[in-house]
Amino acid sequence: MTNEIIPIPNQPLLSVIIPVHNGKKHIEKCLDALIASSYSPIEIIVVDDGSSDDTGLLSRQKGVTVLRLPKQSGPASARNFGAQHAQGKILLFIDSDVTVRRESISLIAGKLQRHPEIAALFGSYDDEPAEANFISQYRNMFHHFHHQHSDMEAFTFWAGCGAIKKGIFDKIGGFDQKRYTKPSIEDIELGYRICKKGYRILLEKDLQVKHLKQWGFLSMLRADIFQRAIPWSHLILETKFLPKNLNLKLSHKISSILVALLFLLMPSLFLTHTKFYNIPVPHIAGFFLLILFTNFLILNRKLYSFYTKKKGIIFTIKVIPLHILYYLYSGVSFVSCWIVYKIPIFESFNHPGKN
Repeated sequence: MTNEIIPIPNQPLLSVIIPVHNGKKHIEKCLDALIASSYSPIEIIVVDDGSSDDTGLLSRQKGVTVLRLPKQSGPASARNFGAQHAQGKILLFIDSDVTVRRESISLIAGKLQRHPEIAALFGSYDDEPAEANFISQYRNMFHHFHHQHSDMEAFTFWAGCGAIKKGIFDKIGGFDQKRYTKPSIEDIELGYRICKKGYRILLEKDLQVKHLKQWGFLSMLRADIFQRAIPWSHLILETKFLPKNLNLKLSHKISSILVALLFLLMPSLFLTHTKFYNIPVPHIAGFFLLILFTNFLILNRKLYSFYTKKKGIIFTIKVIPLHILYYLYSGVSFVSCWIVYKIPIFESFNHPGKN
């Protein structure tokens, strides 16, 4: 496949669907970028998911189609509602807090037109987040790095900027809005079903969008644990399918194990009056902790080199504790879900969101 933008004969109508709840802060920038697109056969549909602010009014002033849900139902429901009203052969799902590049939609339409074997594709955030605070820079660049260093053949989907052929979307049944009534992994689950049906998904690395959202430490933790790690763990346990790309490569699994061992060994540092073969236990523990930590750094050296190149060594040093914490809460989330999944008394929790 080539990354060159080639003119598309008989350009198909493409429908952009933007689910949004109280998104007046970013919606205008999101729409301005879409309107400035180099691709002309396009309809833009904003699905106002029960907003209480001026999101709908601001969107209408841009001349796009605005649909409104009477109450907040979640992005899965909003995207499905938009898809029901879409006229295009290609559905492009965009988050309301991202901006596309001028050539992004031409790239999407061209790939899907020239490669009929591809059912869907998605991109990534770029490496220059709009917000300058440390957490926003760390988190968005983390996303960028993993998407840019993963295989092009994907087994999941990302609705932050992801497109799918409408016929396939309808055949698959769209996003699971009954299970995912709040922001979660509805796009990942959709990708699982697409692949299960034998369709192919492409991770298009040239498709990059700018993220406008400001992240804080607590908002990052809530999103990573409750909107991703826990529901994704349940999905893996239910489907018995563990992809080997994006955040689930072998190196990531080993990193989780190293972090778990690090924290399991740490209490040994306080056994000051305990010896093993006349060697103080804290000395032994410190030696093994150093080995584990060194191996963790080596295993993740490409990520740290990326941060250093983009933001400098001080920034990277600040990243390392957050990165260790990421593996800690991701690993704890999976183990907790595995315990819940395996113990019959917790059966009612094994399928969250389903009756």
